[in-house]
Amino acid sequence: MARHRRTLPVILVTVVALVLMVASPHALAKKKNGTSFDIARVFFEYNSTPNDLGVHVFLDGEDWRRLRIVNPDGRTIFAVEGSGPYRDLGLTELFFEGAEPNLADVPLEELLARFPAGEYTLIGRTVDGAQITGTAMLTHAIPAGPSNVTAALTLPSTLIISWDAVTGPPPGFPNEPITIVGYQVIVGTFQVTVPATQLSVTVSPEFVVSLPSGPNAFEVLAIEAGGNQTITEGSFTKP
Repeated sequence: MARHRRTLPVILVTVVALVLMVASPHALAKKKNGTSFDIARVFFEYNSTPNDLGVHVFLDGEDWRRLRIVNPDGRTIFAVEGSGPYRDLGLTELFFEGAEPNLADVPLEELLARFPAGEYTLIGRTVDGAQITGTAMLTHAIPAGPSNVTAALTLPSTLIISWDAVTGPPPGFPNEPITIVGYQVIVGTFQVTVPATQLSVTVSPEFVVSLPSGPNAFEVLAIEAGGNQTITEGSFTKP
C-alpha cells in the first residue's frame, strides 16, 4: 500500500504538543550558551503492516546555514550546509525521513545498533556566524501498531475509524515500557491527532462525500511519549 504524505507543519506541531505532556525535556532542544534550536526530534517510525522501520528527524531553529547531527557515540551521522541564497538568508525548519528497510531484509538488531538510544547532539552555525546547538533523545521504546482497526462507513457520509489501545511494543522488539500520548488518523488529505484516551475518529462528512468510489486507504498511528510512532494501514470501500 502506498504511503500517505503527511502535512508536516500542522501534524508535527500537534505531535510535539502531545509529547510535551509527558515527555522528558530532552524531547526539545536544550538551552545552551548562544542560540539553540527551538525543536529537535529524532524518532523511529515503524510501519507494522509491511514491517518496515526507519529513523526520521525534525528540527526548527532560526536562520542557520550549516548543521551536523552527532550520535551518542560521538559519530557524525548527518551534515548539511546551505549554499547560494540559503547561505546568506539561512534555513529554519528541516524534516527528513530515513530509508525504511523491511525487517526481513535488515534485521531489527542491526537497525537498532546503527541508531543507539541516547542523546543526539545538533551543532550548527547561523548566517551571522553564531553557534546554534540542541539535543534530542532517541529511545528504543517503539510502540506496537494499533490493532483491531476498523472503518465503519454508513452512506452517504458517516465514516468512523476505531482501534484498540496500544499498551506495549511489537513482538520481538525491545521490551521497553510504552506510554502512548496520542493517535493520528490519516485518510488521504484528512489528518487529525487525538489524545491517547480517544480510540475512534469520525471523519468529516464533507470529506467523505469527496472520496472516490472503490477502495480508499487510511492509516492509524500510535505515538509514544519518547516520540517514536507506529503505523497500522487499512482500507475501506466506498460504493
